[in-house]
Amino acid sequence: MRYCQGTKCHEYRTKDRIRGTKGNKHYQTRRRTHLLFGLFCSQRCEYDWVEKFADKAIDHFGRVTEAKRTDCDNAWYKDYHWRNDNNHQHYLVNDLLGQRIPITQQQYQSIDNDNIVQVVEALNN
Repeated sequence: MRYCQGTKCHEYRTKDRIRGTKGNKHYQTRRRTHLLFGLFCSQRCEYDWVEKFADKAIDHFGRVTEAKRTDCDNAWYKDYHWRNDNNHQHYLVNDLLGQRIPITQQQYQSIDNDNIVQVVEALNN
């Protein structure tokens, strides 16, 4: 079990946080086997941490100072349309180019972000 990393977890008055014997009771940070992101017992505790440390973390790891771009050639993604008859339609889609290439379910399952551009090039040739 691990402790919640929420900065105010020990301040929230819930019965599962009460510890100690009669006359010496106190609220304590929660311990959990399953935590959000492996760190927080609740979204409230997650938000408390983000509110206090997000700017410091971003400054440490690098703040975005200019817009990032994805060009047409790298804007491909997998998509499918679910159907009741279990005959789903699978596609490679590029909204920037307005293209949609039909593919098989086997191709859909074998494509990932590392090889999608190569697969598109092969299908277009």
